[in-house]
Amino acid sequence: MSKKHFTEEEINKLSTNPYVKSVSPKSITYTDEFKRIFIAEYANGKLPRQIFEENGFDVEIIGIVRVNRAAIRWRTAYNESGILGLRDMRKDNSGRPTKKEPTLEEKNARLEAQIQLLKAENELLKKLDMIERGLEENE
Repeated sequence: MSKKHFTEEEINKLSTNPYVKSVSPKSITYTDEFKRIFIAEYANGKLPRQIFEENGFDVEIIGIVRVNRAAIRWRTAYNESGILGLRDMRKDNSGRPTKKEPTLEEKNARLEAQIQLLKAENELLKKLDMIERGLEENE
């Protein structure tokens, strides 16, 4: 948890953002939609700060440490569980670890998410390669 506390004014400003589920003086909860947008934009090569700012967040209010920690947390969850890993499970979760095997639909959704991420990474690498080739030809 961050040491920075939000003032009432900051809470009101953050609450107006459509990608904020809830805000308290100590924490901010983002919507699942924003988390998916973040992962897609990050896969396209954007930096966490840039993604937050482009989606209406004031990074000066949130704090760059909080932004970077959210980015790490979401990327780790996405890499482990795909899109399902980005869902806010607090209302659905009893706190006990699940012992059941994931269903075929859940496995399929995770694999599809991994495929989309790999496709985005490949496109980014292709673009970087084309840029590098263009620079070499111009020299």
